[in-house]
Amino acid sequence: MRTFRAIDLKCFCENLLISSGMNSEDAKVAADSIVKANLEGVASHGISRLPIYVRRFRDGRINVNPDIQIVQKTASVLLVDGNNGLGHVVSHRAIMKGMEMAKQNGMTAIAVKNSNHFGTAAYFCQLACEQNLACMGFTNSPPGIAPWGGKNAFFGTNPIAFGFPTGNDQPVIIDLSTSIVARGKIILAAKQGEEIPDGWAINEDGEPTNDPEAALRGSVLPLGGAKGSALALAVEILTGILSGAAFGPHVNNLYDDEETEPANVGHFFILLDIDKFMDLSIFFKSMENLLHEMKEVPLAPGKGEIRYPGERRKRERELRLLEGISLSASVEEELMNIGKDLSVKFPEPLYFEKI
Repeated sequence: MRTFRAIDLKCFCENLLISSGMNSEDAKVAADSIVKANLEGVASHGISRLPIYVRRFRDGRINVNPDIQIVQKTASVLLVDGNNGLGHVVSHRAIMKGMEMAKQNGMTAIAVKNSNHFGTAAYFCQLACEQNLACMGFTNSPPGIAPWGGKNAFFGTNPIAFGFPTGNDQPVIIDLSTSIVARGKIILAAKQGEEIPDGWAINEDGEPTNDPEAALRGSVLPLGGAKGSALALAVEILTGILSGAAFGPHVNNLYDDEETEPANVGHFFILLDIDKFMDLSIFFKSMENLLHEMKEVPLAPGKGEIRYPGERRKRERELRLLEGISLSASVEEELMNIGKDLSVKFPEPLYFEKI
């Protein structure tokens, strides 16, 4: 495992996307989102996904330069057709327009269809928090979770995210899948030849498994049993039904080489302009009091600190900006090979072995 500077990986990512045919503005957005996932310790949604994006640009299953259109717009509702673009790009365009509308009208609901995997939902919540907007973000994904009581994957892992500004550079960011673990972590484990922990998944026969390949053919387990399955259904309705995108088993998997049709992923965002509800200074002071009092709760045995969601991301990001981002040998090799194919030089490591 070797370590690389974040800025070098971002430059490589951006150049690779441009060499694949993406315009420079969209490539900058996508590269920022992709590498930020690695910086914040969410490697399963970061640069390890880049090779599959590039392959799908090549075979036409993702539109490298989509004509993203507003299909329907009212004062507070936005329906966006992503024209089969990369989800990072489609969602960025949609949420930037949505933020303008929320600033004018107090809130905006954004439904997106004909999109693809968009990385981390947290990224878009962070963009909203920078504008002092609260954000809720949802997306569906290819089948990964069996409905409670079933053995075959039906729902996507369907993450739910929230972002709340705090008046500083450390917003509250909640980003969780409705599965017990993001399916991307199982994909990454399979790519790296690692076992997965007990309790993550079942195989095709509905039996517990530690084999990531068997898990990918079977089902990830829902978060909290029947409750996670119910949340996955709710997200499916918002992102797949309400947006007009695909839903459940009809969302196609980018990793399936036999599939030829677009994924047609759906996203859904809700933006709230806090300033329309109360004075920002009052909101930030109340947030400060809430988080301070939460962190002052007496610790359980063996616990060293109470953290609020978003603190870990910031610490991970600051650490990796200083020490670099580590990539497994398999991920590095895949990135180097696809870089050679497109005449984009892969960066040199900071050092050869991480201790």
